[in-house]
Amino acid sequence: MIAAACVCLQGQNAQSGDAQSEAKGLPPRATPADYQAQAQAGTVTLAAEFKGHSVPTLQGPLSTEDYVAIETGLFGSPGARVKLSSADFSLRINGRKGPFPSQPSGLVLSSLKDPEWEPPASPAKKSKTSMGGGGGEQGESNAPPAPVQIPIEVRRAMAQRVQKAALPEGDRPLPQAGLIFFSYRGKTQSIRSIELIYAGPAGKVTLALQP
Repeated sequence: MIAAACVCLQGQNAQSGDAQSEAKGLPPRATPADYQAQAQAGTVTLAAEFKGHSVPTLQGPLSTEDYVAIETGLFGSPGARVKLSSADFSLRINGRKGPFPSQPSGLVLSSLKDPEWEPPASPAKKSKTSMGGGGGEQGESNAPPAPVQIPIEVRRAMAQRVQKAALPEGDRPLPQAGLIFFSYRGKTQSIRSIELIYAGPAGKVTLALQP
């Protein structure tokens, strides 16, 4: 009986750890009014805010030049649940006829940058003397700088931060909040209008966001 109890306890701890590891998203704001825009989709209140090329995470902001992020929150009555999927969202920019579909957070990882990360200073190179009296030091100064390679551990940490901040998927209790990504390489200064379109289990609604 003692052995069985230990096995049961270990199983419960494993399930608890799995649930914690699966927890995703950003903390929902206090109310939908704390976001830029709000709209009703059936019994669910959808709220959102345009973040541009910035990627807010719990550990600080990251950035990407190839995507834009929308911080989204979904609210409902106590005990309400809804099936969430980033595929239910699309984005219309500057009245574009065909809206941009959402992109998986995994695609954003290759273009991520951390404004707080700085590459280590390269060690000073010794000058080399070449035949003919030409100094190697001058030749090295004219060489193009080597591309900066972000260490794998830094990339892994950024990936974990983005995956954690992404909008949760699946059947979830409300409120829930997280980031949705859309492919857009243009400058945000050229954006005149933004519309976030939701068409999912809760209904259909369009939110006009502020560029």
